[in-house]
Amino acid sequence: MKLCSSQSFQLPATAFFALTLCALAIGEESKTSQSETSLTLGISKSKPESGPFVAIDGGKGGYMVPYTQVLERTSIVFEMIPVPGGKALVGSPETEPGRSDDEGPQYTAELDPYWVAKTELTWAEYKTFMRSYDIFKKLASQGIRQVDDSNRADAITVPTPLYEPSHTYEYGDDPKQPAVTMTQYAAKQYTKWLSGLTGVQYRLPTEAEWEHAARGGSNAPYCFGDSIEELDKYAVFSGNATKGAARVGSKAPNAYGLHDMHGNAWEWTIDQYAATGFGDRGGKTFTGLMGTAWPTESDSRTVRGGGWQDSAERVRAAVRMGSVDEEWKERDPNVPLSPWWFTTDPARAVGMRLVRSLTPLKGEELNKFWEIDATGIQEDVDARLKEGRGALGLAVPELLPLYQRKK
Repeated sequence: MKLCSSQSFQLPATAFFALTLCALAIGEESKTSQSETSLTLGISKSKPESGPFVAIDGGKGGYMVPYTQVLERTSIVFEMIPVPGGKALVGSPETEPGRSDDEGPQYTAELDPYWVAKTELTWAEYKTFMRSYDIFKKLASQGIRQVDDSNRADAITVPTPLYEPSHTYEYGDDPKQPAVTMTQYAAKQYTKWLSGLTGVQYRLPTEAEWEHAARGGSNAPYCFGDSIEELDKYAVFSGNATKGAARVGSKAPNAYGLHDMHGNAWEWTIDQYAATGFGDRGGKTFTGLMGTAWPTESDSRTVRGGGWQDSAERVRAAVRMGSVDEEWKERDPNVPLSPWWFTTDPARAVGMRLVRSLTPLKGEELNKFWEIDATGIQEDVDARLKEGRGALGLAVPELLPLYQRKK
């Protein structure tokens, strides 16, 4: 790759960083390198002797294996675990103790294998993303990496700094605690930002993908069966939590190797929530993303898994909860209310977990996981950007040095 001239600039923390600018665009060689990485990362040509793996086309296409994604000299380091595909039963039977009406009627999803983050996203990771506000603002002021009509589809919006951090961090902001209170829109923008910096496509899970991963091959209320006596081993919930979520991975993993699928923090999925449950999907079988309830309204998106404040019944694999923007933003003093942050319980126990498809999504399917999908959200984002209370920018590998910590 040809080296281009560098331009230095100052960030608000009085730290100087050098940004290598290559014609203000990703070079073709860089694009090729990213494409190769996204297709080979986490795939072994030979069958692993141990550890979790998933055969691709009976092994003809290689084997999906765990891998660690590292953004050099940043706080972003996470492990992705392969989860086998197959037929997944979504929801709970009417006979399950503690069941709510919104958990049925059950339907079946035929899923391809995919990777799921070993743990919930941490504050160390999300706070790195939060630094984008200052970075994008400084770049814009110097005319660097400008967003215009030619690249707007690749742009992301990033949140303003927290208005009242002490409220958001009341239950802790340890680097290894799950990041919480981000809206689903902000979670989607995080995945788009991360994908831009790494060249690997990350996104939120569908409800079907989330539940299949959480169950770990079991159809019981919990990944380990139905005995509440064993829950303490696997979950951070009201029966054992002190004050706030625990560090991710503090409890035993399920059979797929995933931690905290029960309890600790609720986790965003992409689906619209309905209190009436799965409606006419009941009893049917859907292939891939076909059974997904794509959102059409600003309000009521689905979170799964339960949080540290929830009872044993509320951390079952089939439990669902819908977001309520007005109530979850009750303490937000801004007008319009922030499209990136919630302020009020239960949102302070709502976080996220990453998913990656075996075959990268394209076009409209990918847009559904990354872009604004409701008029109300678009209006709020536009209003905040116009007032300067958000930032718009491009997440590309050339910006990675700006997120790196000094040695």
